[in-house]
Amino acid sequence: MSKASRNDLVLSVNAGSSSLKISLYKVLSPSEYKTSLAGPEPVELLLTSSISNISSPPAKFSFKNLSGESTGSVKGQSINSIKDHSSAFAHFVEHLSKEADIDRNRVAHICHRVVHGGDYHDPVVISDETYHHIEKLSDLAPFCISDLPTANSIAFFDTTFHRSIPSHIASYPIDQSVAKKRGLKKYGFHGLSYSFILRAVSKFYERPVDTLNLIVLHLGSGASVCAIRNGKSMDTSMGLTPLNGLPGATRSGAIDPSLIFHYTNKAGRISHDPDMAINLHVTQAEHILNSESGWKSLTGTTDFAEITQRAGEGSEVHQMAFNLFVDRILNYIGSYHLKLEGKVGAIVFSGGIGERSIELRKAVSEKVRCLGYNALDETKNESLDDDKAARVVGIDVRPEKDSGVESRILVCRTDEQFEMARQCALEDKFWHE
Repeated sequence: MSKASRNDLVLSVNAGSSSLKISLYKVLSPSEYKTSLAGPEPVELLLTSSISNISSPPAKFSFKNLSGESTGSVKGQSINSIKDHSSAFAHFVEHLSKEADIDRNRVAHICHRVVHGGDYHDPVVISDETYHHIEKLSDLAPFCISDLPTANSIAFFDTTFHRSIPSHIASYPIDQSVAKKRGLKKYGFHGLSYSFILRAVSKFYERPVDTLNLIVLHLGSGASVCAIRNGKSMDTSMGLTPLNGLPGATRSGAIDPSLIFHYTNKAGRISHDPDMAINLHVTQAEHILNSESGWKSLTGTTDFAEITQRAGEGSEVHQMAFNLFVDRILNYIGSYHLKLEGKVGAIVFSGGIGERSIELRKAVSEKVRCLGYNALDETKNESLDDDKAARVVGIDVRPEKDSGVESRILVCRTDEQFEMARQCALEDKFWHE
């Protein structure tokens, strides 16, 4: 690994199944850091880019330069030459150099979000040696190395934030000799998001991170909940894989473990007759539960906004899917309130659905009134987009002083790209003194 100068730039890359989100940051010198009770802010955002519809061309390319000149900015431009993630990244690099007038050689480090870190505790530089040991590493990494050969590609893991989960919560009640040999335990995911949210709420409250107890809802196509005690992950809904916990766009979430065998047997109903069994491969079962379940299986769409709209129009099946999601969320909120002994500073909505769904926030907020939360402020909940600059917004009726109400209902606009760049900038091993 080659160490970099703090005058260089950091690129954060977040690859989805058919999308690519990229943010470019300037690394600040320690004397320029903005500091708060949440810690230092060592990077400054220079530009953002997003490429969507990669798997269903033409891809849509957007590029926003945050400098006053807005050099190179485009929105929703159709690019026929983008066929996959590698060509999408190559187009971004070409646009960066030619249209935004930024020297690609100034990019010192490329940060990659990796879902599963396995036994890795810290960010890892991607090399020939480490590439094959990082589970489910994005295939984009080799192309980033090729397009920006002078930059280090570094893997940042979603599982790292959850290493504080106590062993009795992370362990499964199975043969522990097998479990330890094969790494069968709760890892948890969305950790980069939770880390960002924790610091954002710390700044909102003007309280140190290690004084905060939160229940954070990261709700999107993949959804999870995290109980944070004294600034550390205590429990989370996802487990060994992201399949457990809340349902998602195509994931089942938590189910009876034997359901898949009854789902696929020859009888087409619950049967313990061994003659009704079929040879079900693990990969087939995983495909059914990961890709053919969730609200898509209930309604035919992965678009939660459409589900909410159709439910409001009276569709019973869409209302059922909406209610099911709310019910599963409430299961975790109730459970985590007990685990935190009722000492919860806030319930925090985040993720694509958490940040956008007025109806979902309202439904959940009404149900948690019994736990001592104030009523939802309808105006704040419905006009959240009017305050796009704020990272954290309170959407409840603000409690009066001495009211006894300490818990708030908040929305946080999470930013995993910023979190990776921040962690990268603070890792001394990546930089010259």
